Amino acid sequence: MRDALRLAPAAPVTLSSYAADATPVGPREKAAGVAATTAIGPRLADLQERLYAASTAGDTRRVLLVLQGMDTSGKGGTVKHVIGHFNPSGCRIRAFKAPTEEERSHSFLWRITKALPEAGEIGIFDRSHYEDVLIGRVRSLAPPEEIERRYDQINNFERTLTESGVTIVKVFLHVSHEQQKRRLLERLDNPEKYWKFNPGDIEERALWPAYQEAYELALQRCSTPAAPWYLVPADRKWYRNWAISNLLREHLEALDPQYPKADFDIEECRRRLLEAP
Repeated sequence: MRDALRLAPAAPVTLSSYAADATPVGPREKAAGVAATTAIGPRLADLQERLYAASTAGDTRRVLLVLQGMDTSGKGGTVKHVIGHFNPSGCRIRAFKAPTEEERSHSFLWRITKALPEAGEIGIFDRSHYEDVLIGRVRSLAPPEEIERRYDQINNFERTLTESGVTIVKVFLHVSHEQQKRRLLERLDNPEKYWKFNPGDIEERALWPAYQEAYELALQRCSTPAAPWYLVPADRKWYRNWAISNLLREHLEALDPQYPKADFDIEECRRRLLEAP
């Protein structure tokens, strides 16, 4: 899975060359994909528990899932359907909105650092520090030279994280222009989804080419051996969920966290319990 979806470090990226409705590896049909995603749930739960348990014995490793994509690409859906396999007490979920006045007074990485997962946790970022080279670039929220500096700052930041025990799984949810329109119209057709619609989304669609270029630059400039980007086709929700579930499984299996050994006399504790009233 990782090999199939990983973008090569520093390689030019042309998003139009990737089909957003593709199924490059794994199930080809929805029913099989949904079943496979459900079947992987117990394995993910077990790996998460082992990761958290290992932290009680001093293991400092943790996982950070970074979700980026255009509106309607499925960042929230991923949190609901994939992270739902995990124990919420071991997860740290953060959805990054427009920065507050306090956050703007600091480096763009300040609020990111404050939201990082702790040892044994799985962190999930719904949007992230990449907004500062995406909307920041498209909307000219910072001078061009500042945007340029941020790519290197991001790479240095992520390298430092990986060196401190953070496994970073960066996923770009690749949705097509046509599918985004259908999903936005669905929100207008369903009163229960009005809350998910923002009239500003229409303006953002007009900037689609600029956003695609900004994403291509970010994916190229910030896909590194330590923290590569994974491109997940997102037009098919069931495939998106299956792919990200398996990406997390593979990364957690590579970590292979272990339950800590007992630091007490097991038989003595059993004897005491049996003898207790």
